[in-house]
Order: sequence, then C-alpha cells, then structure tokens
Amino acid sequence: MPVPVSEGCTLKPELHAAHAHGHTAPSRCANCQATVSGNYCHQCGQETVLHPPSTREFLHEFIGHYVALEGKLWGTLGRLLFRPGALTNEYVRGRRVRFVQPLRLYLTLSVLFFALIKLVNPINLASSEAATSAAATPATHHVAQAQAQAHAAPAKPQRGEVVFFDDDGEGDLLVTGLKGFWPAGADKLKHQEQYLSGLTDAQRVDVFTAGFYHFAPYAMFLLLPLFALYLKLLYLGSGRRYGEHLLFALHVNAFAFFLFMCLMLPMPGVAQFALWIWLLGYLPWAMRRVYQGGKFATTWRWLALMAAYSVTMAIGFLFTVGAGVLTAGH
Repeated sequence: MPVPVSEGCTLKPELHAAHAHGHTAPSRCANCQATVSGNYCHQCGQETVLHPPSTREFLHEFIGHYVALEGKLWGTLGRLLFRPGALTNEYVRGRRVRFVQPLRLYLTLSVLFFALIKLVNPINLASSEAATSAAATPATHHVAQAQAQAHAAPAKPQRGEVVFFDDDGEGDLLVTGLKGFWPAGADKLKHQEQYLSGLTDAQRVDVFTAGFYHFAPYAMFLLLPLFALYLKLLYLGSGRRYGEHLLFALHVNAFAFFLFMCLMLPMPGVAQFALWIWLLGYLPWAMRRVYQGGKFATTWRWLALMAAYSVTMAIGFLFTVGAGVLTAGH
C-alpha cells in the first residue's frame, strides 16, 4: 500500500524507506525477501538500497552494462588489438572479471561494424520503395501472360530478365528438384522471378544490398562454430576443448570487425597499408601465442584454416544473397 510522503505525492514503501533512512539498507531483499546485511543480496545479487534512479544513474547503467564502455573496455581493446591471442590466454587462465566478456565484445563490435557499413555505403531507400510499387503492375502482368501462354511455344528470356525457370518450368535443374520435395519453395522462386524481372538493374542492386545487410550479421555469427571446428580439427591431440577454440574464434573475429571499421575511415595510404599488413599477420601470430606451436606448424595450419574458411564464407555469402532474393519485396 502506498505510503504518503506529502499531499498529492506517494512513493512505494521500499523506495520511501530508503529515502526516510538516508539510503540505509533494509533487513530483507525487496526482490527475493532473503535476509540481508550489506549493500547487495547474497541470494540474488540485487542492490539492497533502493531509491528512484537519477538520469546520471540511468546513463551509467546503459554505458556500463549494455555498451560495455567501462574502464575494463580499454584493457580489453589494448590486448585485443596489440597483443594477438593475449586476451584468449587471459580468459583461459581465469582472469575474466577485468575484461569484457567475449560474446559481448563480439556482438558489440559486430553491430558497430554493420552499422558503419550502412553509413559508409547507404542504401537509397526511396529507390527501393519505388521499386516495390513499380514492380506490382509488371508482376501482375507476368502472371496473366504466363497463363495466356501456357500452351504457346517457349520464348527466350529478354536481356536483363531474372530467370529461375525456363518458360516450360522444367529447364532449371535446381527448380525442378525443388518442385519434387518443396513445391511451395518452387512457387516462391517463380514469384520472385516475376518481381525481380520488373525492376531495373539499379533497383535490383538496392534489393540485393538490402538483403545482404539484413542477413550478413546472422551469417557471420553462424559461421563462428565452423571456424572453431576447423581449429579443433587442425589441433587434434592438443587436449584443448571445443569451447577454447570457440573463445579464440570470438576474439579473432571481434578483432577483424574492429580493424575493418578502421579501414572504412578516411586515412593516408600508408596507414591503410599498415592496417592490412597487421590484419594479415594477426591470426598466425595469435595462433602461435595461444596454441604454442612452432613457426612451420603454425604457418601450414593458418594456410589450411584460411583456405577452409574462405570456401565456407563464399558459400555463406551465396546463402545470404539467396535469402535476400527470397525475401525481396517483403
């Protein structure tokens, strides 16, 4: 029941109690009702002294807990950027509280990276919206035309047309196979063919780019376990668990996001060249520091890792573009 503070003003009992006693700790936790004797509950970890938060406290919580811009961020970035593999070693040795958690670090830099890509290479949204409205009539026309020419002789597609089907619907082996086990997917491809064929080349570029921006962050995140799996296979017999390889993958990819962000900024050619050299040499240096291998062993493992992961990224890129095509216009 609210406790009156002054005429026309009430506060919740626990907040009022904190004000009334100069922010002294109550005997019980307001969250779990456990008996407390300090500033934090030993049962759930919540603060025991409660009061209406100020704007400064809101900003501190946002910066400290969600963006991770506290003092430990600078120690994290220092090791991540200038001491390859050191951050992974610190985490494995149990020195964790002083650094930003690996997953949080990766996600934060990933979000910033893809946000910066959109700023550096902005999509003309007006063009995309125009493309959607302009394509409505051609798409309807294509449907009617397809029905009218169902028994007509097949005609070759016009230049610039997007074609997933031949006119008889049977020429594309991929689509033919898709019809066999997923008819709805084949119909979806047919619909997307009609939609994309009604767009200009510039509008298609906008549509594909928008799809890439939407799905690329998910694709990169899903590729992380494969990166760690390749490391596991390359270091069989080392006694390291898969989780350690995944930890290393998080740190290495977080570094790559940060450096690519730097490369998108205007800078002298010499500085850009130096960053590319650092990007190239970072991974083998980090591998040698973490896995304690010799120069030759580290070099061939690095080359094998890059070859396997490059193929994986190419496949992931194709799936990303494909997902963008399938969702275009929606």
